Amino acid sequence: MKVFHSISEFNCAKRTVVTLGTFDGVHLGHQKIINRILNNTANGSLESVVLTFSQHPRSVLQAESNIKLLNTNEEKIQLLEKKGIDNLIIHPFDSAFSGLTGEEFVKSVLVDKLNIKKIIIGYDHRFGKNRASDIHDLIQFGQKYHFDVEQISAKEIDEISISSTKIRNAVQEGNIALANQYLGYPYSFSGKVVKGRQLGRTINFPTANIAIENPLKIIPANGVYVVEGTWGNQTRQGMMNIGNKPTVDGKSLSVEIHFFDVDQDLYDLEIAVSVHQFIRNEVKFNSLDDLKIQLQKDRETALLYFSSKGQH
Repeated sequence: MKVFHSISEFNCAKRTVVTLGTFDGVHLGHQKIINRILNNTANGSLESVVLTFSQHPRSVLQAESNIKLLNTNEEKIQLLEKKGIDNLIIHPFDSAFSGLTGEEFVKSVLVDKLNIKKIIIGYDHRFGKNRASDIHDLIQFGQKYHFDVEQISAKEIDEISISSTKIRNAVQEGNIALANQYLGYPYSFSGKVVKGRQLGRTINFPTANIAIENPLKIIPANGVYVVEGTWGNQTRQGMMNIGNKPTVDGKSLSVEIHFFDVDQDLYDLEIAVSVHQFIRNEVKFNSLDDLKIQLQKDRETALLYFSSKGQH
């Protein structure tokens, strides 16, 4: 997949089949559109293009919006590449771009720059300045500038009833099962292992403290989760605690993972974490012994989860 960081960088000799949107999560609804695009480009005469943005439009158009995201741009690139898209454009969404009228956008971007043959879009997609243009305008522009418009019907979208907003809410509420169902894959994040207080090893539950660098990345709600971590060429099962560690008077939020059967120094490694299942809320225990008993139960819960999935 070729990745372009602005529309002006894009070049393609073939005509294209295009879709556009924020694609946060690349969830099952997005995948439906992507699969439709791939069907249209399967014979090789046309190339697929996904046009998305380097920041969420809402963060530009609504100054007070502090929207957090399911995917970093790097994660979005990986997810779309796995799907088999030919070209991904991650364009800076700024006031100049948002000021284009619907027809200006169609003519200067889709027609002049992207060499469009067809656009595939959800029935409720709005675009152009003040989001004033809709699917009916797009069909008219298609007739004027000679490209086809295919819409994903309300019935198809509503059948799966998925939105990035619903998934963001589910992750923030700790409802990982629902989030993963909508995403079609386990919610994930990555970060570097940094030094913590090293209390876990004193009760035989050493943990890797994960520092998540992107402040816009959504972290699941406080609690204990079943996870897998991947670094280098290995993937290991484990359990994760997100929270303030009240039993040991923790003050700041931490993300700590105890990996099963791992006896190696993980400091400074970048670990990709897949979150599979919520186990329980964070609890303050009366003693470290009580905490250790609960952690052993959590470990059994996590191992049972993986064995039920045929993973050992």
